[in-house]
Amino acid sequence: MEPFLYGTYSILVPFIAMNPSIQDILENVSSVYRGPGGAAAVLKDGKLVGERVWGYADLQKLVPMTPSTLMPICSITKQMVCMMLKDLERNPTPDMLRRGNISRQFSDTLLQMLHPDLAGNTGLKLEHLCNNQSGIRDYWAMSMFWGAHPDGEFRLEEDAKKAMDRTRSLHFEPGTQYSYCNLNFHILARLIERVSGQSLDDLLAERLFSPARMTTARLCPDNGNLPPPCVGYEGSESSGFIPAINRMQWSGDAGVVASLKDMTAYEDYLQTSWDDEQSLYRAIAQQPSFKDGTIARYGHGLAYGNVRGVATIGHGGALRGFRLHRIQAPSEKLAIVVMLNHEADAEAVAQNIMQGVFNISKGKNPRLDLVNPSPDWFGTFYHPDAGLVVEVGHGRQGHLTVTYGGSGEALACVEEGKAQSSNTTATINGDTLTLHRLADNHVIHAERAATGQQPPKDLYVGEYYCAEVESTFRCSGKGGMLYGNFEGYLGQGPPHLMRYIGQDIWLLSCPRGLDAPAPGNWTVVFQRDDHGDIASVVIGCWLARKVAFARQ
Repeated sequence: MEPFLYGTYSILVPFIAMNPSIQDILENVSSVYRGPGGAAAVLKDGKLVGERVWGYADLQKLVPMTPSTLMPICSITKQMVCMMLKDLERNPTPDMLRRGNISRQFSDTLLQMLHPDLAGNTGLKLEHLCNNQSGIRDYWAMSMFWGAHPDGEFRLEEDAKKAMDRTRSLHFEPGTQYSYCNLNFHILARLIERVSGQSLDDLLAERLFSPARMTTARLCPDNGNLPPPCVGYEGSESSGFIPAINRMQWSGDAGVVASLKDMTAYEDYLQTSWDDEQSLYRAIAQQPSFKDGTIARYGHGLAYGNVRGVATIGHGGALRGFRLHRIQAPSEKLAIVVMLNHEADAEAVAQNIMQGVFNISKGKNPRLDLVNPSPDWFGTFYHPDAGLVVEVGHGRQGHLTVTYGGSGEALACVEEGKAQSSNTTATINGDTLTLHRLADNHVIHAERAATGQQPPKDLYVGEYYCAEVESTFRCSGKGGMLYGNFEGYLGQGPPHLMRYIGQDIWLLSCPRGLDAPAPGNWTVVFQRDDHGDIASVVIGCWLARKVAFARQ
């Protein structure tokens, strides 16, 4: 007997009564995605039809996970912020009504909040922030340049303001591409508070949590003081699980804490809202487009995808020690919620549950006929426009692993020289790799890098400075074992290991950062002057491209 196991709900509605295996799908989750604890639910037409809660909220104190255990839902907060923005446009506060034009209040205040260099002729608009099309670099990624330590402090008032002051340029033209950016939603939250005259906490409580009957949900910006008893864990079954330390503060890009009970109430509220074409949820769920007319796959804190050809909307959440995901298939009136206090892939869990439900109702999905990839695929490539390295490695049978945007992405080989996933199509032609990243609205042409050579000795070691972001980069070490660390307003950060690629290109490893998941590898490209001497270095990752440092 396991007294801490929940989720033995019997079949409650005809949809489930005919398909008792849905509970089996949920019960399989905990054994496949192993860790300290978790909670998952399936809803049909807004009603709970299956629930599974397992394991421990606190391993050391033997506190069981329950449906009432609060966890940080992290970036799922973003869609809630966008609902507050839309609700204030429709139902302004008395102060807003007295000031007149509501739309103008938001646009004028946004310009006042941005650095003058961004508020000028960039064409940056409110919708670009809501849709992650702003071109602003992500501030959690940028915190590495400012000397952040993974378990260091980041204060909402002081440090976030300094990050805003140092955000003075864009890494692409607004509206042309997609790039995930937490700072977009930090700005939106502060904008909402400034225009409405109310705190985000009060707005969420009054305009969302109360009508949705999310009785214990609330805003908790300080990750160093999350409500007990739940503990998030780093590590794995093989290396062991250790309590994760988080001392950063956030509000808008994340910050809401909720229980599984709260999240099932939220899904019920969203399903009811979906049936009303005039609702807030339907308003923010209007799929946006890019400047060139291409339909976007992200907007207002909602990611658009499909499972088994069925259109879905949803979002994940992550903090060191926690992973969460909600996904909804509106046409099927089906929703899945997954909450983990460890770092397994909650999105994969949610999609696998939905796949399993569809397998019951639709039959199993036919498999693609895959081929073995051409040897030309494998290696390291460089994309000069973004200043980023792309690495292609072996995956499981008939698959490649492409690493460009953080973690590796599995692509299925449909031809020797063509591979694809739900987000990327790729081709290889000799030494040229082409990636069409559909969600990003971006085509990447990368050339194979000349690897296998030893780096020039002692050429790169030194100190470099970026005036724009007010950061110092120090490169130390010898030969092929270099280290890079950064100093800025957050202090002096830890050394990061660097790996030589070739042609003055290195990778700097950042597996742990203030936020989770961390950016992963940063591309470091040293630049030579007319005499062949190293004069500068350009550093970037998928969340923050092309930050230039001059040699001192």
